Amino acid sequence: MFASGVVKLTSRCPTWWGLTALTYHYETQCIPTSLAWFAHQLPVWWQKLSVVGTFGIEIAVPLFFFSPLRRLRIGAFYLQVLLQVLIIMTGNYNFFNLLTLTLCLSLLDDQHVNFWLRKTDKTNNDDSKLWLWLSYLLELVVWSLLIFGTIICFDLQLDTTNNSVSSRTAFTYHHLNHFLKTVTIPSVWVGVLSLTWEIIKAMFRCACVSGFLKRFWGTVQWTVFAAATAAMFTISLVPFTYIEYDSHARLWPGVRNAYELVDRYQLVNSYGLFRRMTGVGGRPEVVIEGSHDKVKWTEIEFMYKPGNLSAPPPVVTPHQPRLDWQMWFAALGHHTQATWFTSLMYRLLQGKRDVIELIQTDVTQYPFHQQPPAYLRAHRYRYWFTEPKADGTYQERWWRRVYDEEFYPTVYLGSTFLEGMLNQYGLKDKSPPRRPSNTTVAKAMRWVRTQVRGVPTPVLIWTLIACSATLCLLRGLRNRSKCTEPPSHNASVTVSNHTETTDHLGKSDEQQETEEEEEGEDSEDQVEEGEGNERGNVTDDEEDETVEEDEERDNQEEEREKDDLRKRRC
Repeated sequence: MFASGVVKLTSRCPTWWGLTALTYHYETQCIPTSLAWFAHQLPVWWQKLSVVGTFGIEIAVPLFFFSPLRRLRIGAFYLQVLLQVLIIMTGNYNFFNLLTLTLCLSLLDDQHVNFWLRKTDKTNNDDSKLWLWLSYLLELVVWSLLIFGTIICFDLQLDTTNNSVSSRTAFTYHHLNHFLKTVTIPSVWVGVLSLTWEIIKAMFRCACVSGFLKRFWGTVQWTVFAAATAAMFTISLVPFTYIEYDSHARLWPGVRNAYELVDRYQLVNSYGLFRRMTGVGGRPEVVIEGSHDKVKWTEIEFMYKPGNLSAPPPVVTPHQPRLDWQMWFAALGHHTQATWFTSLMYRLLQGKRDVIELIQTDVTQYPFHQQPPAYLRAHRYRYWFTEPKADGTYQERWWRRVYDEEFYPTVYLGSTFLEGMLNQYGLKDKSPPRRPSNTTVAKAMRWVRTQVRGVPTPVLIWTLIACSATLCLLRGLRNRSKCTEPPSHNASVTVSNHTETTDHLGKSDEQQETEEEEEGEDSEDQVEEGEGNERGNVTDDEEDETVEEDEERDNQEEEREKDDLRKRRC
């Protein structure tokens, strides 16, 4: 997250430095949502203030992740959640933001989770009032410094005449570079100390496990996970320090050597989403057209990417429509930079059903589902969001566009240009198709695919998520009902006996001796009374013997419970 905010400034993109990036972002991102249209209509001063907030959450707040004060970590968690939720609402980035939110859950402690679940907090807070007040004071100072630093760095001023907040970048690239030199290496050491502390805590938890086998198995797990975590953290330092050249050069050579050994596996990488804002002059979009006679051309509309000017932007999270995403990247350059685009045109001319389903899950919505087109071509347009009318009403269309240039020339099966491109990129069919597997798993997967064919992928994914959530909810309600059932009579008797035993152990020795003497006197009186009543009938004697046996059994149970309590206290 820290690197995501820094690279926006180190790229020297004028839109990020001018705080105007969000005035372009909502309409130029890969696959916007319908809410992105409304966010795009917000005033410019609010868009610039949103960029300031983004820099604060992405650059300053991540430093609170390693704070020893829990409320700073919790505050950082909620600020990250705010940013990710806003991104999810205005853009379709598959499960990327959901993974970020999942990682942010590690900032919470058991006390806060119990607060969420409305459970009783069992942690012992033995902190003194002095420490609590010092913590509150320190947290207030930290948040005040964050707000004050944001105001100074971005020259925030309240404009009462226009009821707005003016902002501008009040620091230079030299100041940013000096800040990165000061922060990068210390942040690495903070990460090292934090990771070392967590590994040591986990080691002590394993050592405190009772039982040789459990302790041995826990130690093995600790060794494997600690080694893997330390190794991943070590090699991740190389791409992390790319944000500052001098800090990267100061890394230990052994770290760089380890990174080079595993670089081909892409275990770690540098991060810099939207480091430069694209589409400043309009969103580039490739539109494919097909024809049977080379006279009447029909646009091939995709399910998710912008094309039809009247179609509302969809919500597809957490689905990742790969082809629609690749079309966005292809529009940013020449078709020779997207070699797969030639293969797409070739397969559409052949009428391959698997490729058609990537464009339209419901094949009947594809304009050439009955007969493949004889000719195909592609043009590039510039797209913008429409603006509300002067009277405040909304237009019927979501987009407006202007023709830019030809992206791919007109081709047909056997055309010289298409054959040359296929041969150049090695996209011609060279080997016969593979035989379908007849294993049980393969047959089951093919059957499942036939059952869900035609169902939009986002609908399918959200159906599975809703079913899983419903099952978890029903299971939780069932467990809760079991816990709230009234205890049986035997359980209540056992609890009462256990309470009496606990009360007896809690008394002093003198009180116990006094009670034993009183019990002895009572027993002597009972013996004398028993001797005077020896002439009772046989039925009374049998009942007395039964009572005595029950008393002896109860005494034995009480002695066992006393021994158990003594062992627990020891």
